[in-house]
Amino acid sequence: MTKAQLIQAIVATLTADLTVLSAAARAAHVAATHEECLPDNKYDTTALEASYIAQGQANRAQEIRSSLEAYRTLVPSAFDDDTPIRLTALVTLEDGEGNGRRFFLGPQAGGLKIDDGDGEIVVITPGSPLGRSLLGLHAGDEVRAGDTATAASFTIVEVC
Repeated sequence: MTKAQLIQAIVATLTADLTVLSAAARAAHVAATHEECLPDNKYDTTALEASYIAQGQANRAQEIRSSLEAYRTLVPSAFDDDTPIRLTALVTLEDGEGNGRRFFLGPQAGGLKIDDGDGEIVVITPGSPLGRSLLGLHAGDEVRAGDTATAASFTIVEVC
């Protein structure tokens, strides 16, 4: 999968998530304002709780819209052995036992997982601990992920 195809897959996944979340937010808003949610007494908080859910879903939908805009305008960079890791790098890490994992350093939507047929690519951001650790490194460098007491060591196998 090329980086352009990966970005398209991220946009498609975010678009699908936004569709589902927007429908859920509308349903939660309807539930919060429905006449059956009117409080029966001063201790009935059903409408208040439903409004919190609706607001949370609306906030998450806005975050997804922001991520979509960031990915729609994202221009992937080319990397070679001398190019330090930065935004749009597709990085393959390998642990001491030879197990590999791939990460895409994106502007937003950290934690999103994309299956490309050859395995999983996890989106990370420069603000994440692993993203911060990778910035500026090159293929062949070592990186530690996690807090200092339980940090795992990985070798950067490939950057493209």
